[in-house]
Amino acid sequence: MTKKVRRIWMYVACIVIAVGVVSAVWIYRSGFGIDASTSIYVDADDNVDSIRQKIDDECKPQSIGVFRFYAELMSLEEHLNTGRYEVTPDMTMLQLVRRIRSHHEQPVNLVVPSVRTLGDMARSLSSQLMIDSASIANYINDESNLQALGYTKETLPCLFIPNTYEVYWDISAEKLIGRLKKENDAFWNEGRVAKLKEVSEYAGEEMTKEKVVTLASIVDSETANNAEKPNIAALYMNRMRIGMLLQSCPTVIFALNDFTIRRVSREHTEVESPYNTYKYHGLPPGPIRVPSIAGIDAVLNHAKNKYIYMCAKEDFSGTHNFSETYAEHQRYAAKYAKMLNERNIH
Repeated sequence: MTKKVRRIWMYVACIVIAVGVVSAVWIYRSGFGIDASTSIYVDADDNVDSIRQKIDDECKPQSIGVFRFYAELMSLEEHLNTGRYEVTPDMTMLQLVRRIRSHHEQPVNLVVPSVRTLGDMARSLSSQLMIDSASIANYINDESNLQALGYTKETLPCLFIPNTYEVYWDISAEKLIGRLKKENDAFWNEGRVAKLKEVSEYAGEEMTKEKVVTLASIVDSETANNAEKPNIAALYMNRMRIGMLLQSCPTVIFALNDFTIRRVSREHTEVESPYNTYKYHGLPPGPIRVPSIAGIDAVLNHAKNKYIYMCAKEDFSGTHNFSETYAEHQRYAAKYAKMLNERNIH
Protein backbone atom coordinates (compact mmCIF):
# COMPACT_ATOMS: atom_id res chain seq x y z
CA MET A 1 0.00 0.00 0.00
CA THR A 2 1.46 3.32 -1.04
CA LYS A 3 1.88 6.27 1.29
CA LYS A 4 -0.83 8.10 -0.59
CA VAL A 5 -3.35 5.30 -0.09
CA ARG A 6 -2.44 4.98 3.56
CA ARG A 7 -2.89 8.72 3.99
CA ILE A 8 -6.32 8.54 2.37
CA TRP A 9 -7.38 5.70 4.68
CA MET A 10 -6.12 7.64 7.68
CA TYR A 11 -8.21 10.63 6.63
CA VAL A 12 -11.24 8.40 6.19
CA ALA A 13 -10.66 6.81 9.58
CA CYS A 14 -10.33 10.21 11.23
CA ILE A 15 -13.53 11.37 9.61
CA VAL A 16 -15.38 8.21 10.73
CA ILE A 17 -14.06 8.60 14.27
CA ALA A 18 -14.96 12.29 14.31
CA VAL A 19 -18.48 11.57 13.06
CA GLY A 20 -18.80 8.81 15.65
CA VAL A 21 -17.64 11.08 18.45
CA VAL A 22 -19.95 13.89 17.35
CA SER A 23 -22.85 11.45 17.08
CA ALA A 24 -22.10 9.96 20.46
CA VAL A 25 -21.91 13.40 22.04
CA TRP A 26 -25.15 14.42 20.32
CA ILE A 27 -26.90 11.27 21.52
CA TYR A 28 -25.52 11.76 25.05
CA ARG A 29 -26.67 15.40 25.17
CA SER A 30 -29.93 14.90 23.28
CA GLY A 31 -32.77 16.39 25.27
CA PHE A 32 -36.01 18.28 24.85
CA GLY A 33 -37.25 21.46 23.24
CA ILE A 34 -39.54 22.53 26.08
CA ASP A 35 -39.45 25.98 27.71
CA ALA A 36 -40.82 24.87 31.08
CA SER A 37 -40.92 21.70 33.12
CA THR A 38 -43.55 19.11 32.27
CA SER A 39 -44.34 15.61 33.46
CA ILE A 40 -44.62 12.10 32.08
CA TYR A 41 -47.01 9.76 33.89
CA VAL A 42 -46.20 6.07 33.64
CA ASP A 43 -49.05 3.82 34.72
CA ALA A 44 -49.40 0.10 35.13
CA ASP A 45 -50.65 -0.40 31.56
CA ASP A 46 -47.73 1.38 29.91
CA ASN A 47 -44.94 -0.20 27.90
CA VAL A 48 -41.91 1.29 26.13
CA ASP A 49 -43.94 2.15 23.04
CA SER A 50 -46.69 3.99 24.94
CA ILE A 51 -44.09 5.89 26.99
CA ARG A 52 -42.31 6.83 23.77
CA GLN A 53 -45.59 8.23 22.47
CA LYS A 54 -46.15 10.25 25.64
CA ILE A 55 -42.64 11.72 25.41
CA ASP A 56 -43.16 12.54 21.76
CA ASP A 57 -46.50 14.24 22.51
CA GLU A 58 -45.56 16.16 25.66
CA CYS A 59 -41.82 16.83 25.71
CA LYS A 60 -40.74 17.91 22.21
CA PRO A 61 -37.76 15.52 22.10
CA GLN A 62 -34.86 16.48 19.87
CA SER A 63 -34.94 12.88 18.65
CA ILE A 64 -37.37 10.24 19.79
CA GLY A 65 -35.00 7.71 18.28
CA VAL A 66 -32.59 8.47 21.10
CA PHE A 67 -35.23 7.27 23.57
CA ARG A 68 -35.60 4.02 21.67
CA PHE A 69 -31.82 3.63 21.68
CA TYR A 70 -31.47 4.10 25.44
CA ALA A 71 -34.61 2.07 26.19
CA GLU A 72 -33.14 -0.91 24.37
CA LEU A 73 -29.62 -0.35 25.70
CA MET A 74 -30.83 -0.23 29.33
CA SER A 75 -33.53 -2.93 29.01
CA LEU A 76 -36.19 -0.44 30.08
CA GLU A 77 -39.06 -2.78 29.18
CA GLU A 78 -37.95 -5.13 31.96
CA HIS A 79 -37.47 -2.29 34.44
CA LEU A 80 -40.51 -0.05 33.95
CA ASN A 81 -41.66 1.77 37.09
CA THR A 82 -44.95 3.60 37.45
CA GLY A 83 -45.00 7.19 38.65
CA ARG A 84 -44.80 10.85 37.73
CA TYR A 85 -41.48 11.80 36.15
CA GLU A 86 -40.55 15.42 35.78
CA VAL A 87 -38.94 16.54 32.53
CA THR A 88 -37.02 19.81 32.71
CA PRO A 89 -35.68 21.94 29.81
CA ASP A 90 -32.05 21.10 30.73
CA MET A 91 -32.62 17.35 31.11
CA THR A 92 -31.23 14.80 28.67
CA MET A 93 -33.04 11.75 27.34
CA LEU A 94 -30.52 9.54 29.13
CA GLN A 95 -31.41 11.15 32.47
CA LEU A 96 -35.13 10.61 31.87
CA VAL A 97 -34.66 6.93 30.98
CA ARG A 98 -32.51 6.48 34.08
CA ARG A 99 -35.19 8.10 36.24
CA ILE A 100 -37.88 5.79 34.96
CA ARG A 101 -35.67 2.72 35.30
CA SER A 102 -34.62 3.58 38.87
CA HIS A 103 -38.12 4.73 39.94
CA HIS A 104 -36.83 8.23 40.71
CA GLU A 105 -40.29 9.81 40.59
CA GLN A 106 -41.53 13.21 41.67
CA PRO A 107 -44.44 13.64 44.13
CA VAL A 108 -47.72 15.35 43.29
CA ASN A 109 -49.74 17.81 45.35
CA LEU A 110 -52.82 15.86 46.38
CA VAL A 111 -55.80 18.02 47.30
CA VAL A 112 -58.09 16.35 49.84
CA PRO A 113 -61.38 18.24 49.46
CA SER A 114 -64.34 18.93 51.69
CA VAL A 115 -67.06 16.84 50.01
CA ARG A 116 -70.52 15.50 50.76
CA THR A 117 -69.92 11.76 50.51
CA LEU A 118 -67.11 9.24 50.67
CA GLY A 119 -67.96 8.30 47.10
CA ASP A 120 -67.21 11.88 46.11
CA MET A 121 -63.96 11.65 48.07
CA ALA A 122 -62.87 8.45 46.32
CA ARG A 123 -63.60 9.97 42.90
CA SER A 124 -61.76 13.18 43.72
CA LEU A 125 -58.66 11.40 45.02
CA SER A 126 -58.55 8.95 42.12
CA SER A 127 -58.78 11.80 39.60
CA GLN A 128 -55.45 13.06 40.96
CA LEU A 129 -53.69 9.70 41.29
CA MET A 130 -53.00 6.53 39.32
CA ILE A 131 -55.28 4.48 41.57
CA ASP A 132 -58.94 4.12 40.58
CA SER A 133 -61.88 5.17 42.75
CA ALA A 134 -63.12 1.58 43.14
CA SER A 135 -59.84 0.53 44.77
CA ILE A 136 -60.07 3.40 47.25
CA ALA A 137 -63.74 2.69 47.97
CA ASN A 138 -63.10 -1.03 48.44
CA TYR A 139 -60.29 -0.37 50.89
CA ILE A 140 -62.18 2.09 53.07
CA ASN A 141 -65.33 -0.06 53.04
CA ASP A 142 -63.50 -3.13 54.30
CA GLU A 143 -64.57 -3.78 57.89
CA SER A 144 -61.14 -5.02 58.99
CA ASN A 145 -59.48 -1.89 57.60
CA LEU A 146 -62.00 0.31 59.42
CA GLN A 147 -61.28 -1.45 62.70
CA ALA A 148 -57.52 -1.09 62.20
CA LEU A 149 -57.94 2.62 61.53
CA GLY A 150 -60.16 3.08 64.58
CA TYR A 151 -63.31 4.16 62.76
CA THR A 152 -66.75 2.84 61.98
CA LYS A 153 -68.57 3.19 58.67
CA GLU A 154 -70.41 6.19 60.16
CA THR A 155 -67.35 7.96 61.58
CA LEU A 156 -64.96 7.28 58.69
CA PRO A 157 -65.43 10.79 57.19
CA CYS A 158 -63.57 12.01 60.31
CA LEU A 159 -60.38 10.50 58.87
CA PHE A 160 -60.11 13.03 56.04
CA ILE A 161 -58.64 16.45 56.86
CA PRO A 162 -59.07 18.70 53.80
CA ASN A 163 -55.68 20.05 52.84
CA THR A 164 -52.92 19.64 50.26
CA TYR A 165 -50.41 16.82 50.76
CA GLU A 166 -47.35 15.65 48.84
CA VAL A 167 -47.69 12.01 47.79
CA TYR A 168 -46.44 9.84 44.98
CA TRP A 169 -48.82 9.60 42.03
CA ASP A 170 -48.66 5.78 42.00
CA ILE A 171 -49.37 5.40 45.73
CA SER A 172 -51.50 2.38 46.67
CA ALA A 173 -54.86 2.60 48.46
CA GLU A 174 -53.36 1.14 51.62
CA LYS A 175 -50.46 3.59 51.70
CA LEU A 176 -52.73 6.51 50.80
CA ILE A 177 -55.13 5.87 53.66
CA GLY A 178 -52.19 5.22 55.97
CA ARG A 179 -50.72 8.58 55.01
CA LEU A 180 -54.02 10.37 55.59
CA LYS A 181 -54.29 8.71 59.00
CA LYS A 182 -50.87 10.12 59.91
CA GLU A 183 -51.97 13.56 58.73
CA ASN A 184 -55.11 13.22 60.85
CA ASP A 185 -53.01 12.37 63.90
CA ALA A 186 -50.81 15.41 63.21
CA PHE A 187 -53.86 17.65 62.81
CA TRP A 188 -55.17 16.64 66.22
CA ASN A 189 -52.20 18.16 67.98
CA GLU A 190 -51.92 18.87 71.67
CA GLY A 191 -53.56 22.28 71.31
CA ARG A 192 -56.68 21.00 69.55
CA VAL A 193 -57.05 17.99 71.85
CA ALA A 194 -56.80 20.28 74.88
CA LYS A 195 -59.83 22.22 73.66
CA LEU A 196 -62.09 19.17 73.78
CA LYS A 197 -62.58 19.60 77.53
CA GLU A 198 -63.95 23.15 77.24
CA VAL A 199 -66.10 22.22 74.26
CA SER A 200 -67.54 19.32 76.27
CA GLU A 201 -68.38 21.65 79.14
CA TYR A 202 -70.11 24.08 76.80
CA ALA A 203 -72.10 21.37 75.03
CA GLY A 204 -73.07 19.64 78.25
CA GLU A 205 -71.73 16.26 77.15
CA GLU A 206 -68.41 14.68 76.27
CA MET A 207 -67.27 15.91 72.88
CA THR A 208 -64.85 13.46 71.32
CA LYS A 209 -62.87 14.26 68.19
CA GLU A 210 -65.48 12.38 66.17
CA LYS A 211 -68.33 14.38 67.71
CA VAL A 212 -66.51 17.65 67.03
CA VAL A 213 -66.05 16.67 63.39
CA THR A 214 -69.70 15.59 63.17
CA LEU A 215 -70.86 18.95 64.50
CA ALA A 216 -68.41 20.68 62.16
CA SER A 217 -69.98 18.84 59.23
CA ILE A 218 -73.36 20.31 60.19
CA VAL A 219 -71.88 23.78 60.60
CA ASP A 220 -70.19 23.57 57.19
CA SER A 221 -73.44 22.38 55.63
CA GLU A 222 -75.28 25.37 57.06
CA THR A 223 -72.95 28.05 55.71
CA ALA A 224 -69.89 28.72 53.59
CA ASN A 225 -69.29 31.92 55.55
CA ASN A 226 -66.38 31.18 57.87
CA ALA A 227 -67.10 34.24 60.03
CA GLU A 228 -70.50 32.79 60.97
CA LYS A 229 -69.33 29.29 61.80
CA PRO A 230 -68.30 29.88 65.46
CA ASN A 231 -71.76 31.33 66.17
CA ILE A 232 -73.53 28.42 64.46
CA ALA A 233 -71.37 25.92 66.35
CA ALA A 234 -72.30 27.61 69.64
CA LEU A 235 -75.99 27.67 68.68
CA TYR A 236 -76.10 23.92 68.16
CA MET A 237 -74.20 23.27 71.38
CA ASN A 238 -76.69 25.53 73.16
CA ARG A 239 -79.44 23.22 71.91
CA MET A 240 -77.49 20.17 73.01
CA ARG A 241 -76.97 21.59 76.48
CA ILE A 242 -80.68 22.18 77.08
CA GLY A 243 -81.74 18.86 75.54
CA MET A 244 -83.39 20.42 72.50
CA LEU A 245 -83.57 18.63 69.17
CA LEU A 246 -80.87 19.98 66.85
CA GLN A 247 -83.38 20.24 63.98
CA SER A 248 -80.74 20.72 61.30
CA CYS A 249 -82.08 20.72 57.76
CA PRO A 250 -78.79 19.47 56.25
CA THR A 251 -79.05 16.29 58.35
CA VAL A 252 -82.46 15.60 56.83
CA ILE A 253 -81.10 16.13 53.32
CA PHE A 254 -78.27 13.71 54.12
CA ALA A 255 -80.73 11.18 55.50
CA LEU A 256 -82.77 11.38 52.31
CA ASN A 257 -79.59 11.28 50.19
CA ASP A 258 -81.11 13.94 47.96
CA PHE A 259 -78.80 16.93 47.66
CA THR A 260 -81.09 18.62 45.14
CA ILE A 261 -83.51 19.60 47.92
CA ARG A 262 -83.54 23.39 48.28
CA ARG A 263 -86.32 23.72 50.82
CA VAL A 264 -86.87 21.16 53.58
CA SER A 265 -90.56 20.55 54.20
CA ARG A 266 -92.42 18.96 57.11
CA GLU A 267 -92.78 15.83 55.00
CA HIS A 268 -89.01 15.62 54.61
CA THR A 269 -88.50 15.80 58.36
CA GLU A 270 -90.54 12.61 58.80
CA VAL A 271 -87.84 10.44 57.22
CA GLU A 272 -86.85 7.53 59.44
CA SER A 273 -83.10 7.78 59.95
CA PRO A 274 -80.68 8.20 62.88
CA TYR A 275 -79.35 11.19 60.92
CA ASN A 276 -82.71 12.96 61.13
CA THR A 277 -82.13 15.47 63.92
CA TYR A 278 -85.79 16.50 63.77
CA LYS A 279 -86.63 13.06 65.23
CA TYR A 280 -83.62 12.04 67.28
CA HIS A 281 -81.84 13.98 70.01
CA GLY A 282 -78.17 14.78 69.90
CA LEU A 283 -75.67 14.53 67.12
CA PRO A 284 -76.11 12.02 64.29
CA PRO A 285 -73.94 8.88 64.38
CA GLY A 286 -71.30 10.45 62.14
CA PRO A 287 -70.48 13.42 59.91
CA ILE A 288 -72.89 14.34 57.13
CA ARG A 289 -69.96 15.49 55.01
CA VAL A 290 -66.18 15.80 55.23
CA PRO A 291 -65.92 19.20 56.93
CA SER A 292 -63.30 21.86 56.34
CA ILE A 293 -60.55 22.75 58.76
CA ALA A 294 -62.36 26.06 59.25
CA GLY A 295 -65.48 24.14 60.27
CA ILE A 296 -63.63 21.94 62.76
CA ASP A 297 -61.79 24.91 64.27
CA ALA A 298 -65.07 26.83 64.49
CA VAL A 299 -66.37 24.15 66.87
CA LEU A 300 -63.16 24.04 68.88
CA ASN A 301 -63.06 27.85 69.04
CA HIS A 302 -66.81 28.37 69.18
CA ALA A 303 -68.45 31.64 70.14
CA LYS A 304 -70.22 32.01 73.46
CA ASN A 305 -73.74 33.21 72.77
CA LYS A 306 -77.34 32.57 73.77
CA TYR A 307 -78.66 31.88 70.31
CA ILE A 308 -81.09 29.00 69.95
CA TYR A 309 -82.51 29.74 66.52
CA MET A 310 -81.23 30.86 63.14
CA CYS A 311 -82.74 31.48 59.75
CA ALA A 312 -81.16 32.23 56.41
CA LYS A 313 -81.37 35.90 55.54
CA GLU A 314 -83.98 36.88 53.01
CA ASP A 315 -81.34 38.61 50.86
CA PHE A 316 -79.92 35.16 49.95
CA SER A 317 -76.45 36.32 50.97
CA GLY A 318 -75.70 32.93 52.50
CA THR A 319 -75.61 34.42 55.98
CA HIS A 320 -78.12 34.08 58.83
CA ASN A 321 -80.27 35.96 61.30
CA PHE A 322 -79.75 34.61 64.82
CA SER A 323 -82.33 34.65 67.59
CA GLU A 324 -82.57 33.91 71.29
CA THR A 325 -86.37 33.64 71.28
CA TYR A 326 -88.78 31.70 69.12
CA ALA A 327 -90.94 34.78 68.55
CA GLU A 328 -88.02 36.66 67.03
CA HIS A 329 -87.09 33.63 64.97
CA GLN A 330 -90.62 33.41 63.56
CA ARG A 331 -90.38 36.96 62.26
CA TYR A 332 -87.14 36.18 60.45
CA ALA A 333 -88.53 32.89 59.17
CA ALA A 334 -91.60 34.60 57.74
CA LYS A 335 -89.42 37.02 55.76
CA TYR A 336 -87.32 34.20 54.39
CA ALA A 337 -90.36 32.06 53.50
CA LYS A 338 -91.86 35.03 51.67
CA MET A 339 -88.75 35.38 49.50
CA LEU A 340 -88.69 31.63 48.80
CA ASN A 341 -92.29 31.76 47.65
CA GLU A 342 -91.63 34.80 45.46
CA ARG A 343 -88.78 32.92 43.79
CA ASN A 344 -90.92 29.81 43.44
CA ILE A 345 -88.51 27.70 45.50
CA HIS A 346 -90.38 24.76 47.00
